[in-house]
Amino acid sequence: MATARTANDRPTITAALVRKLVDTQFPQWAALPLELLDPAGSDHVIYRLGEQLSVRLPRHGGAIRQAQKEFEWLPRLAPHLPLAIPVPVGVGEPDFGYPWRWAVSRWLEGEVATVEALADSSTAAVQLAEFLTALQRFGPEYAREPHADLTTQPLAARDRATRAAITAVSDIFDPTAMTALWNEALNAPEWDRRPVWFHGDFHTGNLLTIDGRLGAVIDFGGLGIGDPACDLMIAFTLMSPISRAAFRTTLDLDDATWTRGRGWALATGLNAYTTYAATNPRIATQTTRQITQALVG
Repeated sequence: MATARTANDRPTITAALVRKLVDTQFPQWAALPLELLDPAGSDHVIYRLGEQLSVRLPRHGGAIRQAQKEFEWLPRLAPHLPLAIPVPVGVGEPDFGYPWRWAVSRWLEGEVATVEALADSSTAAVQLAEFLTALQRFGPEYAREPHADLTTQPLAARDRATRAAITAVSDIFDPTAMTALWNEALNAPEWDRRPVWFHGDFHTGNLLTIDGRLGAVIDFGGLGIGDPACDLMIAFTLMSPISRAAFRTTLDLDDATWTRGRGWALATGLNAYTTYAATNPRIATQTTRQITQALVG
């Protein structure tokens, strides 16, 4: 049986453990081979299960609600969105010392989107804007009701951590410019329209391409209802100024929402940079671009 753990614990996840979890809880897939996906994300260990499935196991307590959230909402969302999204087919239970729920989903083919391939593509920028528009329009009846698993903290909740991060990286990025942007984002008028759906972690690493074209959006752990400004992060992780302009025009965004979006890009970029840049050159490169592009606007 699972043992008690705190949210900060990181259980050891091995192929043998995943094999036992799959074989005992989903015996219909016991004969399918497992292959570790590397590099995986910071929140989950991911295995490919046969040709058509993937297994995702949370690495830490901050990701433990994702399996159930995606199982509940993604099948409802999928028919309404212009790009493919994961389709969960099962939620596994804690066992063999692994403490949290985990997920089995349909495998989505594709390569992770890259700046080199798509930064200058206004076509891709418009596709992403259309995806967000469709997401925001989904199920207004759900958006009117409170859902505990779909709430998120406001940008202001990141104030102390963001200012500390600005100080910590002041020898790498311009602290005056970062502070000015952060103050502007916090002081921008709040979202005053009806709450809408947002992805919540909409950046380059959660986009898949096939033959250089956008094909899918993955990782809906941050899915929520409220202010969509957090999803503007993609404009600064992926796009160039020209494609970013096409993205903004298609979304028809007001200045306040755009400014809050820049604030989200700065805050999340700084958080990832200070956490991972020293040990992960790939994340260092990605977040450096995110921070500098957010400052450009």
